[in-house]
Amino acid sequence: MSISGALSSAFSGLTATSRLAEATAANVSNALTEGFARREVQLASRSLGKTGVGVAITGVTRQVDALLLQDLRLASSHQGGRALFSEALTRVETALGTADQSGSLAARIARLESTVIEAAARPEAEARLTAVLEAARSLTEGLAQISTVIATERQTADRQIAAEVKRLNDSLAGVAELNQRIRAFAAAGRDTTALLDQRQTLVDVIAQAVPVREISRGNDQIALYTSAGTLLLDGEPAQFGFTATGMITPDMTLAAGSLSGLSVNGQPLRTAPSGGRLGEGRLAALFALRDETAPEAQANLDALARDLMERVSAPAVDPTRAPGAPGLFTDAGAAFDPLTEPGLAGRLALNAAADPDQGGALWRLRDGLGATTPGPAGFAGRLTALAEALAAPRAQASGTLSPGLRSLSALAAEIGSAQSAARLGAEAETAFAAARSDTLRSAFLQGGVDTDQEMQNLLLIEQAYAANAKVFKTADDMIQTLLGI
Repeated sequence: MSISGALSSAFSGLTATSRLAEATAANVSNALTEGFARREVQLASRSLGKTGVGVAITGVTRQVDALLLQDLRLASSHQGGRALFSEALTRVETALGTADQSGSLAARIARLESTVIEAAARPEAEARLTAVLEAARSLTEGLAQISTVIATERQTADRQIAAEVKRLNDSLAGVAELNQRIRAFAAAGRDTTALLDQRQTLVDVIAQAVPVREISRGNDQIALYTSAGTLLLDGEPAQFGFTATGMITPDMTLAAGSLSGLSVNGQPLRTAPSGGRLGEGRLAALFALRDETAPEAQANLDALARDLMERVSAPAVDPTRAPGAPGLFTDAGAAFDPLTEPGLAGRLALNAAADPDQGGALWRLRDGLGATTPGPAGFAGRLTALAEALAAPRAQASGTLSPGLRSLSALAAEIGSAQSAARLGAEAETAFAAARSDTLRSAFLQGGVDTDQEMQNLLLIEQAYAANAKVFKTADDMIQTLLGI
């Protein structure tokens, strides 16, 4: 080999080792960077005729297990949706409380039943009548508080849907722009790996909202679909539409058109968990929470409030009332109307006739809400009938619980039990999804940057660099010798 050939070969070697060192340094420094994929410099031998004249850099590639990344995105999307759902169910269950908690729904009902029984034993005792009134007031307040929690969950979900849709649209637009930049960079022969990292990060963001499947279109271009087949991006990004609702009331539903649904490119998109086009993920979980789970919890709470009103307004409990007049519990002062049942639990109020704070008289708890004058102080008939009505097994006319005869306490217990079962089921699904996601993430990271291996590679690169530098030094010595002859 000639001196010029040796210099050319050494120069190409120095260039290659410099690029290898640069890639290795990037791998080590970004080992924990989200979305970063390990760089690998591709080399090929150069030759002139049958003579080798060094090494050529043919490109830099990102080392990504596409199938594993796909599975990880789907698992992460499922985990995010389940976790959000589980947290919401936990908050509703906390509002309901458990039987051993003094402020729980079951405890408030038990308190009402016990105070009525105690008052029936001594109907002349004003303190016991006061205890009945306060227990009844506490129950209305408890139902209102739980209704507020459920309403807050729906309102929060609606706002989060709007935020998720905006983030989804922005991310899809970002991926479309990166597709164009990657194509332009590749056409100009420039390194596209950093842009590919950015695009992977954006797709990961999209995968949190909806489960994503990435399809390669060649030339490092990608198309995106949801796991249910909805087009997200193929050249141009899809545009999702949603309008947040200022104030959500219990009677507002998606089916009635009072709540915004989701649209894609102007066309409505089915969001129901069963047969929906979103698959699993945060967006689907938020719609399920707003449109199904929270309304179901409210419906059961309203069913309990209705059951309570119907029990105490039965003619046998208090024949002194006028026909159609409400009993001890009212719908914001009015009698129960099945057409306005949604939200009843939040409107439940005490009958003003028995509430001194509203101008009523406490003795009407004993003598009847329609009584005009106090009766015998020892009369316990009305209170006994009230206690029996609260404890009597009866079928509920509404709600989502299975048919059956229940006392008021049993109904409250079953509502709490159903909520606990839903929360436990969601937690179990969340735990399974988290375990699967963690396993896949661990496997994905193992296929990423191994810093120990990178440091070993760096030592080899250093040796190769030194060898090429020595060729330069030797060639220089030879040239100096020739010049000195």
